[in-house]
Amino acid sequence: MSDKTTATFTSAFKKLKIRPHMKSFTMGADHKFTLESGRTFGPITVAYETYGHLNAAKDNAVLIPHALTGDSHCASHHPGDEPGWWEGLVGPGKAIDTERYFVICPNVLGGCQGTTGPASIDPETGRPYGSRFPVITIRDMVRVHKALIDHLGLERVHMVIGGSMGGMQTLEWGVAYSDITDGIVAIATPGRSAPQAIAYNEVGRRSIMNDPNWRGGDYYDGEYPSDGLSVARMVGMITFQSDASMWNKFGRQLMNASEDEIYDLSTQFQVESYLCYQGEKLVERFDANSYVYLTRALDLFDLGRGRGGFREALRLITVPTLVIGISSDILYPTYQQKEIVDGLREHGRFAEYVEIDCPFGHDGFLIEIAQMTEALTGFADKVDRLRRSGA
Repeated sequence: MSDKTTATFTSAFKKLKIRPHMKSFTMGADHKFTLESGRTFGPITVAYETYGHLNAAKDNAVLIPHALTGDSHCASHHPGDEPGWWEGLVGPGKAIDTERYFVICPNVLGGCQGTTGPASIDPETGRPYGSRFPVITIRDMVRVHKALIDHLGLERVHMVIGGSMGGMQTLEWGVAYSDITDGIVAIATPGRSAPQAIAYNEVGRRSIMNDPNWRGGDYYDGEYPSDGLSVARMVGMITFQSDASMWNKFGRQLMNASEDEIYDLSTQFQVESYLCYQGEKLVERFDANSYVYLTRALDLFDLGRGRGGFREALRLITVPTLVIGISSDILYPTYQQKEIVDGLREHGRFAEYVEIDCPFGHDGFLIEIAQMTEALTGFADKVDRLRRSGA
């Protein structure tokens, strides 16, 4: 990683660029939030963006929790605005129709895009939390977002829709708050993290922690562990792809090298160049500590913890549920989505499974807009009919 890239990130991160439409809510300065671990922590600020308008009955809110390195900007707010990470699905006339719904997209606890995280200033020390930031869980993220919903004066959420880490939050929302929710859509996500997914995350964390600039997580006054985060992102990007997508995108193509110039160790295959580029791009916008804490939250995710086990926890989801799997997903394979649906049906719940058939791997829920649109709009219509019928 070049010195220029490191310096650019450091200055940008210390002064977070706030988008014009980003809003924030801070739990009272005296409020201490009790985490799942039992530790008290606070105050907590939540950054979020909203789209569309709340109707008179205040019953058209759609909550969109984001994935690992996402943020509150899921879509543009107007022509010329920066596109969001779900641009093809959120907006006027789209699957998540902002002329029909009041969309709320918040940044997660532990993140680095406006919500309290490891780089936030600890009011007791005047310095970034760094290594003093507590271990958090998906349940903690959801409870913080519930506080935001309360702050917005909403007694119900019409739907919660999220993919990957956002899907974990969606399932947890269904378990904890089915009584105030009309329906949930969990996409490309498990009901509990599997050993293989935990293993991928551990490799990424180790690459960060073994960076000489890591300093136990207290690096904000010095050099940034950019090499470690870059490698962690490279590992992650491999898990987001599939064998077919790698062949389709890159094959065995070389980068500006002929067959007689391949006998050295410099980056030469297109796939290598792609991974390096993705690593460098994440360093420009994301905090290594957030990556460490959020991937640990992914590992700890288990709907059944403290609830009598996975299958028993699914009994607590009483709202209509759509679960979407990606046929080529190697990070969270489709059997993990199917077991959620099977468990819900065992308890007599309304649960549907849709599989997106594509070669893009885990990232398919961000790419395959046409199939996602069909699945989301069909389910949304069913939820509306069920609500009107009082079922």
